[in-house]
Amino acid sequence: MNNIPPKVQNQLAMLQQVQQQLQTILQQKASFEMAAKEAKKAIEELSSVKEDAVVYTAIGSVMMQKDKASVEADLNDKVETLELRIKSLEKQEKTLQTKYEQLQQQIQAAVQGTAGAGTPPSAN
Repeated sequence: MNNIPPKVQNQLAMLQQVQQQLQTILQQKASFEMAAKEAKKAIEELSSVKEDAVVYTAIGSVMMQKDKASVEADLNDKVETLELRIKSLEKQEKTLQTKYEQLQQQIQAAVQGTAGAGTPPSAN
């Protein structure tokens, strides 16, 4: 790593940092997508239940009886919030992906420029 210019070393460090940020965002996005899917499934199941049916919802480690309409409203709010978070994470993902690709290109150009610097130009 000693023969790599400091600028390229810095770009490599930035590339690793962006890659870690991307992985974190992808994990968060997957988690939110799973939670949204579960909430949508619960809404779907509630739609087949009678209006006067007994419905329970988990609040922490406690189950509480609530009316169907309020449980559906809570679930719809949850889905809406999760979908907003997912969209926000998708924007961050696109931004970081673009930055990652730019850094990769810069590093490749620098490495190719460094590798080519020691060889004489070809006489065509």
